[in-house]
Amino acid sequence: MNPGGLLILVAMFALLWVLFIMPQRKRIQAQRELVQGIEVGDEIVTVGGLIGRVTSLTGDDELRLEVAPGTELRVARRAVGAVLTSAREARTHDERIAPESERDEVVPS
Repeated sequence: MNPGGLLILVAMFALLWVLFIMPQRKRIQAQRELVQGIEVGDEIVTVGGLIGRVTSLTGDDELRLEVAPGTELRVARRAVGAVLTSAREARTHDERIAPESERDEVVPS
């Protein structure tokens, strides 16, 4: 094989790597971080379209999801498609609205 043909082959492999393999790895890493960051209280949507609030984390690969009052489902963590509302963000938002020192303040009569 001549050097020009080898150079074209290497360039095509590099192009395929940049266009297909790198973005796929980034998507996989982002999904892994999303799944590992789930906390109790997060509102999530599964890849099947179920929306609910996480009530407990059972083991490394399952969670309990409340989809209606009194209705809980066991869901595989890898089935989580997105986090709609994070419990962490909700706590931070509440703290910005009313600092802890002002929340449960009792005003004497």
